[in-house]
Amino acid sequence: MATTSAAAKPEILPYAPAYKEAFRRLNHEWINKYFELEDLDNQILDNPENYIIAKGGHILFARYQGEIVGTCALLKVTDTTYELGKMAVTEKVQGLKIGQSLCQAAIAEAKALGATTLELYSHRSLQSALHVYHKLGFRQVPCPPSAYKRSDIKMELDLTAS
Repeated sequence: MATTSAAAKPEILPYAPAYKEAFRRLNHEWINKYFELEDLDNQILDNPENYIIAKGGHILFARYQGEIVGTCALLKVTDTTYELGKMAVTEKVQGLKIGQSLCQAAIAEAKALGATTLELYSHRSLQSALHVYHKLGFRQVPCPPSAYKRSDIKMELDLTAS
């Protein structure tokens, strides 16, 4: 994979069953690198149609140089709030701003769905990801207990402010 452009523009694609394995693979890759897979991860990653799509959520993919290299999900919390989750970009293209492109597409999709708030849960050790979220306008808010052991920070983006 070429890494000549610092601002690669991937093609952003909606979920299709053909991308289910890429969704699982990309998330397994990053979670296993930094943390450990939890039961809830496997439930969602093994059946994204039931856990995300059927509940009003959406999954986006980034295709770069013909390969699916990134993904993220919008999980419906309420009619006006979505959670940005399952964000993953394969290591070989990190630094090309593909994660930022995915986030921007997810923000646009959340707005199109009528959301006023986009929230996410992360971990303070993921400094590169947190930098992108801050850059896009997310602000830290109090973090309630999460279903994931690895979540120690919550951020929100007011979609009515931009």
